[in-house]
Amino acid sequence: MNELIQLITEPFMFPFMQRAIFAAIITGAVCAMLSCYLVLKGWSLMGDAISHAVLPGIVLAFAAGIPLAIGAFLSGIFCAFATGYLKEHSRIKEDTVMGIVFSGMFAFGLVLFARMDTDQHLTHILFGNMLGITKDELNQTLWITCITMVVILLKRKDFMLYCFDPNQARVVGLPIKFLHYGLLCLLAMTIVASLQAVGMILVIAMLISPGIIAFTLCRSFDRMLTVAVIASVSSCVLGTLISFHIDGATGPCIVIVQAIFFTLALAYSQIKLARIKSKHKTHQISLKISNELNQ
Repeated sequence: MNELIQLITEPFMFPFMQRAIFAAIITGAVCAMLSCYLVLKGWSLMGDAISHAVLPGIVLAFAAGIPLAIGAFLSGIFCAFATGYLKEHSRIKEDTVMGIVFSGMFAFGLVLFARMDTDQHLTHILFGNMLGITKDELNQTLWITCITMVVILLKRKDFMLYCFDPNQARVVGLPIKFLHYGLLCLLAMTIVASLQAVGMILVIAMLISPGIIAFTLCRSFDRMLTVAVIASVSSCVLGTLISFHIDGATGPCIVIVQAIFFTLALAYSQIKLARIKSKHKTHQISLKISNELNQ
């Protein structure tokens, strides 16, 4: 028992682990909240597109000497608006447009990065480096996540109706375009906040897994938000602690833990469904026997 307690408490003795755990909590929470809306809206590919499309903005911001978050955000917003414009002004379907835009921008970012003379390793951008997060990067992540979470909480009902039924949202007078592009801006901000933690490749898992886990277990949206946040934060903290003890990459460890959580949630839902079907079948048999006896 003492060894287990030591395994849990030992990482908190180091300042870099304290920053990593705090970053894991705040990024896990904001990703979970947005994840519920993405799952409800069916925007998994949109998150993937924007997460890949931020690379050119990061490279250009590094070359210009401005904060990388600004370049990443502008690049992600450009991807979202370009996708919407191409969808509205052509016969190409949205998923095809997103595939073209994000793959093109990601390739453009790789070309720019290859042409730059820098000691920065591409792995840190692609997969993140949560254990190496600095105080300035942590403060930047904290501000972005706080703004995103406040907007989501204030407009959660409007976003929920828009994601669930856009036509109904239009009928009741909600600004559909504002909600559409507002959700895209929040998505871009969340991706920027999570870049240091898990990188642009694995952030899509953090934006989808919590929502899928909660969707599997819950039937109401408010409960779905709560379960998603709990699952995401716990998996982020657990993955960070595991990466410390095995000296592994933090982002992949977090994603693996989330995959395990999803497997457990799916198994639980299937067992629960099987029990319900069994009870219903038993009830039907009992009614049938009772009717035969009465006759």
